[in-house]
Amino acid sequence: MDYTIIIADDHPLFRTALKSSVGHALQEPTICEAGSIAELQLLLENNSSPDLILLDLHMPGAHGLSGLIFLRGQYPDVPVVVVSASDDQQIIQKTKNHGANGFIPKSTPLDDLKSAILKVLEGENWWPVNFQPAESQETSDMEARLASLTPQQFRVLGMISEGMLNKQIAYDLNVSEATIKAHVTAIFKKLGVRSRTQAVIAIKELEIEMPGQDTQDQDSPD
Repeated sequence: MDYTIIIADDHPLFRTALKSSVGHALQEPTICEAGSIAELQLLLENNSSPDLILLDLHMPGAHGLSGLIFLRGQYPDVPVVVVSASDDQQIIQKTKNHGANGFIPKSTPLDDLKSAILKVLEGENWWPVNFQPAESQETSDMEARLASLTPQQFRVLGMISEGMLNKQIAYDLNVSEATIKAHVTAIFKKLGVRSRTQAVIAIKELEIEMPGQDTQDQDSPD
């Protein structure tokens, strides 16, 4: 069977290593690579039905679990396996709670990694052998709101969280500033916030580690 696999990780060397591992597990798969959430979104716009997404939680455009929540909201039928440098039980549990089909620590031996990929492609889930799952928790209101964002709104929110102004976002996305203002208004409404600062705080609540810097105030509509 011909499989299409998306590897989403911002480290080129690890993408290369993971691409090689996937190639050993499957016969001549089609492998697409993304180094950021924006690149992942572009891939999904061109192919909304890959067989598997291997997702790193820490990439440009994502805050902790936000990328996973977005994928579960917009592409619920696509299997997503988190691939992470961490093997923390609480982080694994959180990814399970948010709909991941598996969790592969980057330290996982090659044979286990291949087994995990094959198992998920067969419709099952895969978790590390030392993982002891707890009862799944209901998603929060903000998580549900975040999942409701369209791909373009999520992209704009990610750029807002990086401190970009409307005119900068419009330039990068090759659209008018009025279009971006409309997106920002829609984002505020969906998230139930009134300012950029509140929107950034809301998305940063999904961090799985303490952020390394303070959020700057960006209430200006520009």
